[in-house]
Amino acid sequence: MEMLDLSLPAANRFATDYLAGSPELQSFFHYNFIDKHSYEERVNELKGRSFMRNELADHIQAFMSRYAKSEKISANIDKLRHENSVAVIGGQQAGILTGPLYTIHKVISIIKLAEQKEAELGVPVVPVFWIAGEDHDYHEVNHVFVMKNNKQEKWIYPEKNLEKKMISEVCINKDLCYSWVEEIMETYGETKYTKEVLAFALDALKNAESFVDFFAMIIMELFKDSGLLIVDSGNKELRKLEKEYFVNQIKSHREITSAVLGQQERTQSAGFSHMIDISEQAANLFFYDEKVNERILLQFDPQSGGFTGKNGEISFTYDELVEMANEYPEKLSNNVVTRPLMQEWLFPTLAFIGGPGEIAYWAELKMAFEHFGLKMPPLVPRLNITLLERSVESDMEELGLDLQEVLISGTGGHELKYIDSLKDREVEELFENVKTMLIENYQQIREKSTGIDPVLKPMLEKNESILMNQIGFMEDKIVEAVCRKNDHILRKFTRIENALRPGGSPQERVWNPFYYLNRYGLSLVPDLLKLHYEFDGTHKIIKL
Repeated sequence: MEMLDLSLPAANRFATDYLAGSPELQSFFHYNFIDKHSYEERVNELKGRSFMRNELADHIQAFMSRYAKSEKISANIDKLRHENSVAVIGGQQAGILTGPLYTIHKVISIIKLAEQKEAELGVPVVPVFWIAGEDHDYHEVNHVFVMKNNKQEKWIYPEKNLEKKMISEVCINKDLCYSWVEEIMETYGETKYTKEVLAFALDALKNAESFVDFFAMIIMELFKDSGLLIVDSGNKELRKLEKEYFVNQIKSHREITSAVLGQQERTQSAGFSHMIDISEQAANLFFYDEKVNERILLQFDPQSGGFTGKNGEISFTYDELVEMANEYPEKLSNNVVTRPLMQEWLFPTLAFIGGPGEIAYWAELKMAFEHFGLKMPPLVPRLNITLLERSVESDMEELGLDLQEVLISGTGGHELKYIDSLKDREVEELFENVKTMLIENYQQIREKSTGIDPVLKPMLEKNESILMNQIGFMEDKIVEAVCRKNDHILRKFTRIENALRPGGSPQERVWNPFYYLNRYGLSLVPDLLKLHYEFDGTHKIIKL
């Protein structure tokens, strides 16, 4: 395995400026992730705060007891109990079969940054993955992209879920999912690892009850030896640890909303669009209605001083909501604004690993953190990785393609140039002459026929159009014939595009890890973890 660093354009202007250390953007955050002293300052800041370390460690130990175990996991749970320990955290929704590659890249980022910072700072640093099980965006987690007949296809898990359930509450139909997973693996082709990888996936499914379970089973089996810890934000037992913080949020809901709106004015004045959709009446909490199995976003009603659903389907007084937070915290869950706050209260967070979109929306939360006397942790961009297979690299060398250019723009432009180079210029000229002659002759015919009968003009125009289309049809057929003779070369362009820039998107946002596990075996993840990664904003090319 070999790693190459490339400088590629960031996903958006915000990410570009953030990676460059823009002073204007830095004003939206409390720490500069590039500055090593930021992490020392953060450790000192966390020393002045208290956390429910033992209660949290007990919860994680109980929650993780049904997943893969290792000595390092046990050691990290114990580390979390230490008064001087800190955590590197990142999270993602529980995508089926882990979702796209970037989920794996995010986990790797969390583990590697935790390792590096523990060595640099001399304090225990624990890697934590926060599964966003309280989210209800089922359509974002229920599919996998596969290649079928050289085309990208979206394969959706066939069981429909029309309710707005939290993903933690979405059960999985094992028989249906077994068949679906087997069909996906078939598209990857048979390799010496196929039986092992399929058995691995089906074994995880056999022991899973929900989408979160299936996700956690796979993640923990792949990363157990790294000591990764996981939590599920939708877990009812975790909510019991959060009740005090739910009360804080309810009491300060107007201040939180006002702080976000105020911070959005600052980011907007710097030329950035709002990332968080928030109204002045936002309560920034969901109520989970078990009667209809739906999460309902709460809003503040200034007239009554209470809280209602968006469509008035539920309502609570202020006191009722506070009582609910104290007695039945499992009925409440966080939204995009309050989730980072909850994470901050629960964990001694040294750093947060995020994608470009996440970091952009955290920029709108600075004043909300400050309302509670908190600072946002350093926000470290997750590693951007592209896996480069030897066969794809060989195809690129044969075609003379530049890797950096392909990752930015794909192969489309080069393919068109190649097709153009195959064309017979003499034949092209003959067709152009025929079209020119046809146009000139039909012009003369139109002039003659107008004097005979003006009604003939539209008929002539239609006839001319038909003949021109037929000539164009034959031109295309000749080009197709030439392309067929060189199909083995054109397939290489397609293969490279599909591998590195599928559908015009980065590889890590489309393809699923199981394609690569099928090709290279379950040892692929441990091998990726052996590499040294710098969190310097460069794109990591890993040659397989």
